[in-house]
Amino acid sequence: MNQEWLKQLPISSITNVTPVSGGDINEAFKVTTTTKDYFLLVQPNQNQQFYQHEIEGLKLLSQAALVPQVIASGQIEGDAYLLLSWLESGRGSQSDLGQLVAHVHQIHHDRFGFDHDVDGKLPKINTWQTNWGEFYVHQRLEVLAKRASDHGLWNQKRQNHFQRLCQIILDYYQTHDSTPSLLHGDLWAGNVMFTADGKPALIDPDVLYGDREFDLAMTTVFGGFSEQFYQGYNDTYPIAAGFQERLPWYQLYYLMAHLNLFGESYGGSVDRILSAY
Repeated sequence: MNQEWLKQLPISSITNVTPVSGGDINEAFKVTTTTKDYFLLVQPNQNQQFYQHEIEGLKLLSQAALVPQVIASGQIEGDAYLLLSWLESGRGSQSDLGQLVAHVHQIHHDRFGFDHDVDGKLPKINTWQTNWGEFYVHQRLEVLAKRASDHGLWNQKRQNHFQRLCQIILDYYQTHDSTPSLLHGDLWAGNVMFTADGKPALIDPDVLYGDREFDLAMTTVFGGFSEQFYQGYNDTYPIAAGFQERLPWYQLYYLMAHLNLFGESYGGSVDRILSAY
């Protein structure tokens, strides 16, 4: 990315471009102009559709949450880009953050899934379903188990425990209702923030409509959410009884995702959950 590349962005008077943390997928930059700052994501050698799911996610989340504003997206010299408003970070209330997530989860749909699949390092099969257990087992868990097996990261012992757990989940949701909620889809501490004036905000979504326990489970895998977060959430949209018993069902997905992405260093965590079934 050089000056000629930057000149093709739909903004003017750029004074500085600074690399910032943007996860392990994108190149990310703070772009400073004479009037304001922007957040720029770049994905080399991708077409402009690369960021479409993120754009849709930000639009949906904005119904109930503060998110970066989409300024522009497209392709420059063969590279996909997404230009967002810059949110200056600060400190805020975990309780407020919990309430914000609860408000997002109160946006409902009549089915589970999304209107397109998501291609990436880990494919997301989003075909619409009316039963959450069927969606979660067949379109999330089994997809990761197959990928792990294809890459030598699975074995028969894991598969035996895995099949027992999947049947438990399928059986449970044959007799228990679940309401499709708008989910952030990747709700770890790196994808939430507080602005300079203390307002909670959500960034980098991977949205779908699913059981809200799936989103909440992600907050428990790597930490960063305090008891005040869960209190604020429950005060706004109380979680159903038995969540703690179901929690490992959903933690497993994120640990299996990391097993696929980063290898056997996550195998022990996967096995600790599977061994209970």
